[in-house]
Amino acid sequence: MTPQTDPQAGAAVKAADRAHVFHSWSAQELIDPLAVAGAEGSYFWDYDGNRYLDFTSGLVFTNIGYQHPKVVAAIQEQAATLTTFAPAFAVESRSEAARLIAERTPGDLDKIFFTNGGADAIEHAVRMARIHTGRPKVLSAYRSYHGGTQQAVNITGDPRRWPSDSGSAGVVHFWAPFLYRSRFYAETEQQECERALEHLETTIAFEGPGTIAAIVLETIPGTAGIMVPPRGYLAGVRELCDKYGIVFVLDEVMAGFGRTGEWFAADLFEVTPDLMTFAKGVNSGYVPLGGVAISGKIAETFGKRPYPGGLTYSGHPLACAAAVATINVMAEEGVVANAAVVGAQVIEPGLRELARRHPSVGEVRGVGMFWALELVKNRETREPLVPYNAAGEANAPMAAFGAAAKANGLWPFINMNRTHVVPPCTITEAEAKEGLAALDAALSAADEYTQ
Repeated sequence: MTPQTDPQAGAAVKAADRAHVFHSWSAQELIDPLAVAGAEGSYFWDYDGNRYLDFTSGLVFTNIGYQHPKVVAAIQEQAATLTTFAPAFAVESRSEAARLIAERTPGDLDKIFFTNGGADAIEHAVRMARIHTGRPKVLSAYRSYHGGTQQAVNITGDPRRWPSDSGSAGVVHFWAPFLYRSRFYAETEQQECERALEHLETTIAFEGPGTIAAIVLETIPGTAGIMVPPRGYLAGVRELCDKYGIVFVLDEVMAGFGRTGEWFAADLFEVTPDLMTFAKGVNSGYVPLGGVAISGKIAETFGKRPYPGGLTYSGHPLACAAAVATINVMAEEGVVANAAVVGAQVIEPGLRELARRHPSVGEVRGVGMFWALELVKNRETREPLVPYNAAGEANAPMAAFGAAAKANGLWPFINMNRTHVVPPCTITEAEAKEGLAALDAALSAADEYTQ
């Protein structure tokens, strides 16, 4: 699809947005949202004809790219057949979506509770765990993000929690492993793993094992920095949960459905949780959908006892039809394998070459189509390029990096002192190389701020 220029239409879209749309996570008078005219595959464009290679996948959800014709057609067909229906009924698209998801989840996570997105999936997973165990507390990691609703944002471990942290939500945070910025003075991945597990078990002991309903972890933390856990860590958490009767919840909202080169990131670590949340990639974000995959033992709790929760749009037919089409497209077109192959053969070596040449790159980490560059002022001290949670003038180095990326036709994912490389899982080798070239130019702007 060739972008068409229409600045007047773009100005009208922008004016209506600024007059009436209240944007999330933003100071409303300080933002300048781009007016988007269209998108296809790995690209989107504005009304002035500027085209961008999307290295963000929206918010890491367009795993099959924009406007895939088979998914668009499935939504249109479902709309013509049965646009919506209440969740208490058996509906074909809902049943088929649940079946296809359950086929791919690890272990016996065979019951699917549908939600409208990732945050309410976390809300319901925590509710299930608390009722199942009869315990009040939830443990979750710093450097995490689990959603913006009241419970989910309290479980979150990044600064977006602070303004809404009630301090009485029954949530306790702990440090998960991250060797590059280790809280455990570790020098190797094995040390980091062992010490992180010891820290977690100590936290459990001091909080009281009999008070803890669940441990909630992103399989691979996403927005917080794409820190792939060391081998053995998630298996160790699984053992601690079994030891103390705690429900193990894995958040696969961002890492799931091909993002890591596997259907779920849990597959990389051969770990099966008791509950697993999903959203985003389940239907490439075409229609809002999320859910909780539930193990047999948790499902048994609600066999003859009503589950006290639900949503008007749970398993919405349009969203489920999009999920069915997306999962089928991913299977038929080898999307999961593409994420693994292009990630290993193009993205990873390309990023490591950029790190070799740019002093602003402190670390490269990731897997599949899920990567992060840690940008630093000084490689030896590992001082971040901008302070933690920087804003305004303090964030100037990252702002310069972002502007340079966009000037070179790349839309980057920026969070604090990092840029994440998270393009659609359908990206081609040529598109990946195009993005790496633009990233190369943008990193030169970041290099200006190094010491």
